[in-house]
Amino acid sequence: MIEYRDNTVITAEQAIDLYKRPTLGERRPIHSLQTFKAMLQNANLVITAWDGEHLVGISRSLTDFSYVARLADLAVDEIYQRPGIGKRLIEETKIRLGPECMIILLAAPKANEDYAHIGFEHNPRAWVLKSN
Repeated sequence: MIEYRDNTVITAEQAIDLYKRPTLGERRPIHSLQTFKAMLQNANLVITAWDGEHLVGISRSLTDFSYVARLADLAVDEIYQRPGIGKRLIEETKIRLGPECMIILLAAPKANEDYAHIGFEHNPRAWVLKSN
């Protein structure tokens, strides 16, 4: 049985290990422990999914809890994908936000088709300014 938590502090090492298991690790700075520490410390809403003591999923958001939440990372261990853990992580995120708060995410290329069926609307107006 998968347990969902919003009060468990995870280490950068645990997060990096999880991010390596799905394709999200290809687009995150998994080589930088310091960056991952900052990513976790500065996110103000982190929901984790656990199979016993094994971290199998994470939803990491930046939010004002009222108007908007930027779902920065949604990662589920490849072995645990398809039974709805990612969907449940999104639901757990929504529960903790204000009733009028919207969630915005940028889909990973391989996950682009995964969000419409759970209520997300496609918005072609997203822009990205990379650091380098």
